[in-house]
Amino acid sequence: MEFKLREGEEFIQLTQLLKAVGIAENGAMAGQMVIDGEVKLNGMPESRKRAKLRSGDEITIFDQQIVIK
Repeated sequence: MEFKLREGEEFIQLTQLLKAVGIAENGAMAGQMVIDGEVKLNGMPESRKRAKLRSGDEITIFDQQIVIK
């Protein structure tokens, strides 16, 4: 799956991305997924809920891959 940043945006926070693509219903759920270690950023476990994702970053969660464009 691809996620395109809005015009003029440099990044999106990890929990915001999980909500935007429909993986998490709300911020609390998204944060819990990160705390539980279910999210990888560029192949490495990511523990920062507010990690700034930029164009080219790849998120993996529940066998789904999201590429930031």
